[in-house]
Formats: sequence, structure tokens, C-alpha cells
Amino acid sequence: MLPAFTLDSVQADARAVDDLDDWGPGAFDDPLGVLLDSYSAAPLNELGSHILRSGVVHSLAMRLRATEWFRRHPEIAEERIISPIVVVGMMRSGTTLMQRLLAADARSHCAYGWEVGEVAPPLDIDWEGSEPRIAAARAREEQSRAFVPDLFAIHPMYAEQAEEEIMFLADAFLSHVPEASAHVPAYRSWLDTQDFAPAYDHLHRMLQLLQWQKRQRGLSAERWVLKTPAHLGYLDTLVARFPDAHIVHMHRDPLDTIPSGASLNTTLWRMHADEVDPTQVGAEWIERMGFTNDRALAIRARWGDNGRCTDIQFEDAVADPIAAVRHVYAAIGLTLSPGAETTMRRWHDTRPREHATRPSYRTSDFGLSDGQIRDRFAAYVDRFRPI
Repeated sequence: MLPAFTLDSVQADARAVDDLDDWGPGAFDDPLGVLLDSYSAAPLNELGSHILRSGVVHSLAMRLRATEWFRRHPEIAEERIISPIVVVGMMRSGTTLMQRLLAADARSHCAYGWEVGEVAPPLDIDWEGSEPRIAAARAREEQSRAFVPDLFAIHPMYAEQAEEEIMFLADAFLSHVPEASAHVPAYRSWLDTQDFAPAYDHLHRMLQLLQWQKRQRGLSAERWVLKTPAHLGYLDTLVARFPDAHIVHMHRDPLDTIPSGASLNTTLWRMHADEVDPTQVGAEWIERMGFTNDRALAIRARWGDNGRCTDIQFEDAVADPIAAVRHVYAAIGLTLSPGAETTMRRWHDTRPREHATRPSYRTSDFGLSDGQIRDRFAAYVDRFRPI
């Protein structure tokens, strides 16, 4: 029997996790309601329904638990998120490489995979003891590697590596995560008309919570290094919430990025539904990336050359990653210390690499053609791909 995607039932299940009922600031019922209706109408199988519904309950439970931590420690709300470096770009454009290189500098904070998976700690945590969320995240990593190897080969999520913070936007139920996981056209269309400010408010709040937690473990840093490709479509909203942010915009040929993203999304859809049409996934993906890039181009044009952004070509970052980091640091007036460079090189040389073969695909598998991709992203290529 398929689980119920109703507002009352998911909220009741979330309350039962820690016996909490204060949702904290920020309205979320409307976006959650639209999402739940779309999940109800989606062609999900039983396992997919349970996975996606459990994700919603987890998001709500984290919101409740985070609110309780803010209640117990009002000083969390005083944490200042200063001058974050935010890496953006289309999926598969080198954003993960750049974020993890930058995060190797001890002067920077990042959100690790285990923190993204469970942003609010257990209410009975012992700050001087072992961190239970790390062990839980390691177990999830191994389960993913064993049971969904295709997904892990395409998009591995490591417990103890810097990870993107898109799940904090998803926890506000204003994100493109659901459409990457299932066919939810009503939510997808509705989302295009929405103000994402509440999602970025929630992101800021979760970074405050994480920064406070790091302090409890004796960690401090000058700035955060963030990374989420989806920020690309909301640069104005991002900067409104983080006015001193510096954007690192990664660039790669759309002929490489678009089919790769469609492949990932097809794999995700197939985790949750028995019948998946890859051409539907491809059509939705090229439309979403076109939407995203159009918005980014418009925002970047309004900003002009104001020093807000640093552009990095994928090929340059791969060929000489430290030179790419130096370029970013020069833009923000930061010196790359010998110690930080050594740490970055060590991470680069020893970083986890999956040996499993990624599923093969052709652009045509998703109903797309090279000519279609070139035409849709011609303005982007003219502006940002001079090579």
C-alpha cells in the first residue's frame, strides 16, 4: 500500500521523531502542500513513494530539531556568516572539484556530507564524545555504494567530504531537487513563479546552526565555502541574503554537461518509478538548465564587471587546480599560504575516486541532439566559453 502524501500525516510523523512541535520561523506549508500533491499524482512505485515521503518527513524533523536548538541556545541566531565563497555552475562543470579544493584551506568552513544529511544534532549529544552522525553517514554511504551503484558512480556523496548545501533549500521545499527525482510537472511549473527568499533564509539559518556546532567542537574559520549548481538561477536572491558573497562561476561546454545531467536524473527517476521515459527527463532537463542559464546571464549582465564573480573554465581547473584557486584568492584579496597549498595538493592527490564505471549514454538517449543543445545555449557559450 502506498504511503499517504498528506500534510497532516507527514507533519505528524515528523513530530513523533523527537516529540517536538515548534516549526520555527518561516512559512513552508504552501510549497510543501504543492509538492505533496505532485508526489501523490506522480507515477511512483511503492519503494519510490516510501523513499520520497521519508525524505519529506526527515526535512520536517530536522526543522523541528533545529528550532529546538535555537530555543535552547538563542546565541545561535547571533552567528555571522561572513564573506562566503559560493561555487556555482551547471552540473558536471567542476563545481565539486573547486569547492573541495577551497574547503581544504583550514581558514574556511564547509558543510560535510554527514552535516548535510543531518544538520541538527541529536538533542542529547555529548560535544566531547564521538559524533554519532558521522557513523550514520558512513553507513548510508556504504549502502548507496552497494545498493545503488549506478547513482553512486555518477554522483557519489561522501560522509566526510565537503558537500553541496542544496538539501537545505530542499528542506524549505523550494528547490529543484524533487523534479530531479520524479515527474512532478505541477510542482515544477509552480516553482518557476515563486520567490526563493524563504529557502535562502532557511539556508542562512542552517549555516548559523552548523557554525555554532563547529564552535562547540573547537573549530573556527574566516568564511564558508558553499557549492550548489542550482544557485545559478537565483544569484540575485543568494546575494540579497549573503550580500558579501563572492561567486565562483564554473564553465564547461553544454554538450558535456546537459547529457550528463539528464543521465543522473534518469537514474534518480528510475529509483522511484517503474516506467521512466528518458526523453521526458531530457526535455525537462534542457528546459530547466535553459531557464537557469537565462536567469544567470541576465543577473550577470545587470551586475556588470563589479568584482562580484570569478569565472573559471572547467579545463583550466582540471589542468592546474592550484592556479584556479590562486585566481579566486586574488579576486577576494586572500593569499594562498604554503600550508594551505600543501593541504589542497594533498587532498587533490588522495581524494576519493570511484572505480565503478558510470553508466554509458548518448545525447540521443534523452531525445536531445547536439544542434539543439548548441542552439539553446548559444548565448551562454558566446558570453562565457571563449575557448
